[in-house]
Amino acid sequence: MATHEFFVDMTCEGCSGAVARVLKKLDVKFDIDLPNKKVSIESDKDKDVLLEALKKTGKTVTYIDPK
Repeated sequence: MATHEFFVDMTCEGCSGAVARVLKKLDVKFDIDLPNKKVSIESDKDKDVLLEALKKTGKTVTYIDPK
């Protein structure tokens, strides 16, 4: 299972709650780091599927390429 990291422009608990709701529908393991505006997702799903799901929150979303 791969871990994908995304930058999501979240400013409050409401923002992170929206991200959590979208990700729960995908049935993936995730961790939201609100202060650093990062979302880590453990999933076998393609990063583009995850990116599109996160964009449904209306927030600016950027995939963070692994180093």
